[in-house]
Amino acid sequence: MIHFVGAGCGAPDLITVRGMHLLEKADVIIYAGSLVNPELLNYAKADCQVYNSAVMTLEEVLAVMVEAEQEGKDVVRLHTGEPSIYGAVQEQMQELDAKKIAYDSTPGVSACFGAAAAMNLEYTLPDISQSLIITRMEGRTAVPEKESIEAFAAHQCSMAIYLSTGMLEKLSERLIKGGYSKDTTAALAYKVSWPEEEIYICTVETLAQTAAEHGITKTALVLVGDVINKSGYSKSRLYAEDFSTEFRAAKNHKKAERKCSH
Repeated sequence: MIHFVGAGCGAPDLITVRGMHLLEKADVIIYAGSLVNPELLNYAKADCQVYNSAVMTLEEVLAVMVEAEQEGKDVVRLHTGEPSIYGAVQEQMQELDAKKIAYDSTPGVSACFGAAAAMNLEYTLPDISQSLIITRMEGRTAVPEKESIEAFAAHQCSMAIYLSTGMLEKLSERLIKGGYSKDTTAALAYKVSWPEEEIYICTVETLAQTAAEHGITKTALVLVGDVINKSGYSKSRLYAEDFSTEFRAAKNHKKAERKCSH
């Protein structure tokens, strides 16, 4: 069995309990060495074979999986964050399907959620934003034209922008062109949950300047949106006194009923 496991955003105790147990039982671990915290390998048993996929091709990764499967070994393919987001897992799964090799997936904590936790931030505040867009700038890998930064910026909701730290000047220009004001609050979240974590609040216009001032050139997430201000929002209706749910009657409604009975 091949287990695709999300390592989480960095801290070794932010992996799921299921993911930790799979690491403990694995005979072979193939981990994304360029991004996954190596401390997670401390969960592995002493005789586990460990491979760093940062120096491997897709074909080499698959060859390790196939050999382990033939030998009846359990494999953990350890991806950074949440594998379903920029994890390049589908191409591996399709090859395993073709070879009739069984696999399953265990989710992880993506960087945008690690950043929200570090900042005590809620991406969906009533009257401010009810949506979170997760995207990236096109670089060596293209992005569909309909998913351009400008197209998403037009919504002016919360955004988490991955894999774009080296293009911040261009990113700012495109965010502003798309619809955000230059003064819209933004944040740079560097290596969230790692010991080296750094988070800086700035504006859409000053993203590149902020990164330069703090020497941030990679491994950072860009957050954009008024939710970062934590102000100007309405309270949740779910907990309002005059709001009924399946589990709680509206208190104001009960008061009105008592007045009518008198």
